Amino acid sequence: MLIVRPPSGLAALNLRDIWQFRGLLGTLAARDLKLRYKQTALGIVWVVLQPVLAAGIFSVIFGIIAKIPSPLPGLPYFIFAFCGQLAWNLFNTILTRSSVCLTGNTNLISKVFFPRLVLPMSTIGAALVDFAVAAAMLAPMMAFYHVKPGIGLVLLPVWILGLLTLSLGLGLFAAALTVSYRDVQYILPVALNLLMWASPIAFPASYAINLLPHKLRFMFYLNPLTGLLEAFRWSLLNTPAPGARSVVYGMAIAGVVLLLGAKGFKQMERKFADVI
Repeated sequence: MLIVRPPSGLAALNLRDIWQFRGLLGTLAARDLKLRYKQTALGIVWVVLQPVLAAGIFSVIFGIIAKIPSPLPGLPYFIFAFCGQLAWNLFNTILTRSSVCLTGNTNLISKVFFPRLVLPMSTIGAALVDFAVAAAMLAPMMAFYHVKPGIGLVLLPVWILGLLTLSLGLGLFAAALTVSYRDVQYILPVALNLLMWASPIAFPASYAINLLPHKLRFMFYLNPLTGLLEAFRWSLLNTPAPGARSVVYGMAIAGVVLLLGAKGFKQMERKFADVI
């Protein structure tokens, strides 16, 4: 007797099918990049303008008004905040855009067959282009203020991969839930705003830890972005190195979230065309 069961584990992700549709993946990523800045006066300048404005506001609030010291002597607070905003924008862009990628492509999902995982994965390409453009502006800033990266620069791709993994995993959860519960697209921006202020983007992690009671300090490190953001800044600005446990924890959580997100996405995928 032959018993047919649906594939489970990583086999259920159909990674071979995604590879076969890599052309569609590239096309969707290019389309997303073009549509984002279509009919805008400044175009791709917004990629640089957004983190610059955010870093300027953070510098005034935390550097001038709150007088939070820079974690490295001689490091301008603006560059410190800009670097944190750079990493946050990469995480935020992928998570936000992947969460609405299914509801934004209703006609494509209901009429054409292709691995649905292609849609959230296509958001990575455009986000990396934005990240590269904004990161290119950081280099002259560092040169002007004589800020030199350390040996940790070689590990920068690892931290970027961690941010990509975590944001895509959460995005898969959000995308699948948004198909059935459109409330997610309204809840997510609020949750991301809270997460931004709970993460060491505009302030050093050491400053936040010193403000918290000793018994509550572990809660700050429960946020996987804490270790990843501190490691990202360490690689670029040569700030004090983050704790190994927080970095390993952040990378491990990112991997687990991606696996769980992909598995949950595949389990709900069969209902997308009917519900959306």
